[in-house]
Amino acid sequence: MLEKFDSIRPFDDADLAIELPKLFNTPDFIASLVAFKFASWPRFTWPLLARITRFYINRQAKKIDTLSGFQSLIGPYMDKMIATTTDSVTISGLDELDVSKPCLFVSNHRDIALDPALINWALHVHGQDTVRIAVGDNLLKKPWVADLIRLNKCFIVKRQATDRREKLKAAKLLSEYIEFTLHSELQHVWIAQREGRAKDGNDLTNPAIISMLSLNKPKAKTFSEYVNELRIVPVSISYEFDPCDVSKARELDQLEKDGCYDKPDNEDVQSIVNGITGKKGRVHLHFSEVLFGEYENAKGVAAYLDKVILDNYKPFATGLVAASMLGNTDIDLTDNHYKVAKQYLKERLQHLNEAESLKLLNMYATAYKKQLS
Repeated sequence: MLEKFDSIRPFDDADLAIELPKLFNTPDFIASLVAFKFASWPRFTWPLLARITRFYINRQAKKIDTLSGFQSLIGPYMDKMIATTTDSVTISGLDELDVSKPCLFVSNHRDIALDPALINWALHVHGQDTVRIAVGDNLLKKPWVADLIRLNKCFIVKRQATDRREKLKAAKLLSEYIEFTLHSELQHVWIAQREGRAKDGNDLTNPAIISMLSLNKPKAKTFSEYVNELRIVPVSISYEFDPCDVSKARELDQLEKDGCYDKPDNEDVQSIVNGITGKKGRVHLHFSEVLFGEYENAKGVAAYLDKVILDNYKPFATGLVAASMLGNTDIDLTDNHYKVAKQYLKERLQHLNEAESLKLLNMYATAYKKQLS
């Protein structure tokens, strides 16, 4: 891999000897692992479990000499998460998709860690290689988090630069790295359709993402030629329940009232934990066809992605019930899924004031209402 990408690339096999022992001996990492794996155990047992866990994974580390070996160690935790926090995970469209060639998966963005993790899981279940994942550097405030994600095929999107030249330089490097990954290293890539989660449930592609992807376009190629060669695959990810819905509703309400939101230092990491461990109900992933066509600019590509992602979004009963509670539609609550959804939403609303409650209901109802319009 070219040295120019060292500041943003994932770790490779050659990095393991240094990075893996460093991660496995970080107290915060061990504590997070124990909190997830032994969540139901009494907290007074966690210090002992931490020592046992550290001993166990360091022994396992001696057997790991490739990143694929490391991911196989992480795999059981993904299986456990799906088994314990979802009622089902269904997949459509992937069987009809040619993934023998590298694809650039672009999905709606509802959860920091789960969105790409579920795409990886779907690809793995279908016997395909997993993706390299674009992750914003706002998540890297804790060094162990940065180490962990770079060991999991994540590359860094630099967002902290304030100088205009530095921003453009970072965007060009990112564009070049994504093209290099797809066409030289023949690896799949995932990137969200926008920076930050769609907390209001309104999944919209930021044209700036498409513009960034095209920064590495040779002058001899048209915009459409270059974009088509990226093999962009729109992915629609639907969650029946959002474990972070209450915190999202509070944030949206504060933004509306105060014009700003004062994010605690650990909120992103806490959102990752809540998303992984929280109840998600049914989850559905739909993989659309590879984007191909004539597009004049980034806005045209973004509009296409918006339409395809929305058309294949599955709102589940929570979307219909939330719309009903907002007075937008009438539904027959004899269906058990609707009863469960209404009970879930009522329980979540107990934690919120009236304004926050409206935010939460609209969060679930937005996609359903847009599909009807």
